[in-house]
Amino acid sequence: MQRADAVSSMVYEANARLRDPVYGCAGTICQLQKQIDELQAELAKTKAEAANMQCLNSNLLTLVCMEMANEVQEAGDPTVGSHINAALQQQQLLQQHHHLVDASGFLEEGSLEQCSKLENQTIYYY
Repeated sequence: MQRADAVSSMVYEANARLRDPVYGCAGTICQLQKQIDELQAELAKTKAEAANMQCLNSNLLTLVCMEMANEVQEAGDPTVGSHINAALQQQQLLQQHHHLVDASGFLEEGSLEQCSKLENQTIYYY
């Protein structure tokens, strides 16, 4: 079986040398590696943009909750205000959780413990 693999490799290299007399298979490998590097950079950029959009969305939601809480406090209805404050606290906990994840989409070092603490602090309201 090794002999057949060796022959197959030699035939492939010979055909690659016909297409690219200078580099052969190595030229193809270099081109593919360059494509991989470009795609990895594009993926990292896209993940960073997605994380940024999540942050912006989270900040916008927090501002809306704060504005609603202010309007309710001005109106003087304490029951609705307590629900909005609970929702605002929940949103702030989620923001903290999102900040533990770096732009590549992976948790930063030591943040797993912080995530579990945040999950334990989750506020449920009815």
